[in-house]
Amino acid sequence: MAAGKVHIVGIGDDGVDGMTAQARRLLEAADVLLGPESCASLLPEAIAARLQPSLSLDELVERIEGAGSKRIVVLASGDPLFYGTARYVCAKLGKDRFEVVPHVSSMQLAFARVKESWEEAFLANLSGQSIERVIDKIRSSETVGLFTSEQWPPSAVAKTLLEEGIGAFQAYVCENLGSPDERVTQGSLADIAADSFGPLNVMILVRKARIVDAPGQVGRRLFGNPDESFLQSRPKRGLLTPAEVRSLALAEMGLHASSIVWDVGAGSGSVGLEAAQIARDGHVHAIEMDPDDHRLILANAERFGVKNLQAVLGRAPQAWANLPDPDAIYVGGSGRDVAMLVDQAWGRLKVGGRLVTACNSIENLAAVHSLLRGHTGDVAYWLVTIARGIEQMDRIRFESLNPMFLIAATKPE
Repeated sequence: MAAGKVHIVGIGDDGVDGMTAQARRLLEAADVLLGPESCASLLPEAIAARLQPSLSLDELVERIEGAGSKRIVVLASGDPLFYGTARYVCAKLGKDRFEVVPHVSSMQLAFARVKESWEEAFLANLSGQSIERVIDKIRSSETVGLFTSEQWPPSAVAKTLLEEGIGAFQAYVCENLGSPDERVTQGSLADIAADSFGPLNVMILVRKARIVDAPGQVGRRLFGNPDESFLQSRPKRGLLTPAEVRSLALAEMGLHASSIVWDVGAGSGSVGLEAAQIARDGHVHAIEMDPDDHRLILANAERFGVKNLQAVLGRAPQAWANLPDPDAIYVGGSGRDVAMLVDQAWGRLKVGGRLVTACNSIENLAAVHSLLRGHTGDVAYWLVTIARGIEQMDRIRFESLNPMFLIAATKPE
């Protein structure tokens, strides 16, 4: 045991029998053994008698600090760095003080049991996130792994998904993984909703081939819908305009009920779709040159129930040659041609109309700035930096999105 180090050791439902020889030696040599009370039943009687249960993560930190230079081992279920205690105590006391000896996590075991890859799965702990946020993520995911909770057991999760119009998944509930009474239940969400399960389980959802969920609550917001509400192509996932930037852009476009709108470089169509919901008596033309993204715009329009949007496949400016002049234009995309598209679109914008563009490089910002100041004196600029709060255990951490420059201009008379 390294001098002065606190060892965080993972343990599975199979107890010490499933641990490596190194992990067992650490347990036996520990002067202070800390961990949840649930771990006691997994240990031999002599070791279990030395376990000091901690009721909370803060109490665990206090006990580690109070143990001084003694040989300390902290027990944790599965992989301590995967929705476990290691991240919290390392953040509180410093990484250099700890050594982590992981066990296979129950999530990893669950995916192995159902023989599905989890490298691109959406994973969540229902003890630490709101069910609404999780449902929005599930709606656009192919594969999902959930640590269920007392409040949200598998049957309640399945029932809620069905109520939200999400039924296109094969479901698995993996109970007591690694223990003699391990059980894996497979079925539709309706099957799982009607069943009951033990408290120690992992729920896995695998989307059925060629089946799309019903729209459900998608598009219930006029604008600012969660990013996960929009279907996105897998290689480009995460490239659509984030909800916060999208909301600001739509506000600056100055839309009214009968606006004619161009969404240039529309991608999956998030800005155009929400513009169509605002301009309910007008019309939106979502212009996109990528055939795969063009198909996504059509699918998203059906998903949101939007009827006043036309998905235009083609390259600008030829693609908009026969379109009516717009009251508002949004130019998206992150390529070097943003300034060129702004210049070409500006000529078609109605007098008094608004053009808004977002770019993520200082070079594009400079190019668009140089262009627009030659056309109008009414230009505004924003650097938008957003950090979204994510609940982890009993704490909140903030995850930053890539900064974006937003530019809005009015065409003068």
